[in-house]
Amino acid sequence: MTKKVLMTVENLSMGGLKRAATVVGNAISDFADVAFYQLADVPSYYDLKGELIPAVHPVMPENGAKPLEKYAQQMSDLADVILQHDIDVLILNAGILASFIPYLKERAPRVKMIAWMHNNIQTYFNQYYREMRPEFVAGIKAADAVVALTESDLQGFQTVTDKAQKIWNPVTMPIQGRADLTKKVIAFTGRIAIQHKGIDILLHLAKRLPDDWHIAIAGEGLPKDMAAFKRLIKVNDVADKIIYRGGLRDEALSDHYREASIFLATSRWEGLPLVLVEAMSFGLPIVSTDNTGAVEILDGGIYGELAKQDVDSLWYRLEPVIQSIEMRETLATKSLERAQSFAIAPILKQWAALIN
Repeated sequence: MTKKVLMTVENLSMGGLKRAATVVGNAISDFADVAFYQLADVPSYYDLKGELIPAVHPVMPENGAKPLEKYAQQMSDLADVILQHDIDVLILNAGILASFIPYLKERAPRVKMIAWMHNNIQTYFNQYYREMRPEFVAGIKAADAVVALTESDLQGFQTVTDKAQKIWNPVTMPIQGRADLTKKVIAFTGRIAIQHKGIDILLHLAKRLPDDWHIAIAGEGLPKDMAAFKRLIKVNDVADKIIYRGGLRDEALSDHYREASIFLATSRWEGLPLVLVEAMSFGLPIVSTDNTGAVEILDGGIYGELAKQDVDSLWYRLEPVIQSIEMRETLATKSLERAQSFAIAPILKQWAALIN
């Protein structure tokens, strides 16, 4: 009998979590009846294969204390949807939705509920959900399964529940062509979120580039972050070093990777940053900060260059790659090899086993 699966997210705007959730949700539709549900009321940035069930009382949720009180109406609405649509498996992405699980279990005890955690557990506990940690932990404990993305986060969630398992997110875009390793362009892809994505580190690094090298940036941000981005470009005097392309998708994003010879990632924390896998799929050498997600993807530095989260350490790793086409070619081969591990077929088998 075909399972009815409901993929729930806070919103369907642009973002790595939403991208992974929609790619996996669409893939699951090959063997299950999949629908999507968001707490907000925004157009989906991503194509959906299943029905998007509208929220009756939409809200753009924010992290903070007492989520079960703040979003009591939305929690009740979600329970109604589960029952009305006879859902068998509920996938709840990130912490606010996961905190709903004890209540949802009371309303729909037969439904299998999977908490899908997309970020670093320490970031969840100490930053995002610090003010709602009791509710977050209660949700994790009540879940029938918890999906973590890295070995580090799996071990962290296993201190809370014995139902955690690791499933990588798959590469989320079709790959055509190879990067041109002779281009004097370094690609960066990510939201313009100054602290999270280390945009301040990125722009400081730009000051050290040889005169004929540039950093091409693909991504968008909130107005306050975009204002800070522009200010940091001016403060660092690197306007001539930055090619800002805005948010990209599909063929334009592919061109962004193909027209570079190095991929640079400067995030201070990540879950499993699939932009690294995207870049590796095009044969781009990787230089990244050592957040737990990058450590997982690069296997501790076997498949790319890892550095501490400061300008000097990153430059120590980046400069030799800039200077040596041979080093770029060696790292490109490693990137292509590792990217194969994130193909959707074996990852989908893990999801099928979990759902069925």
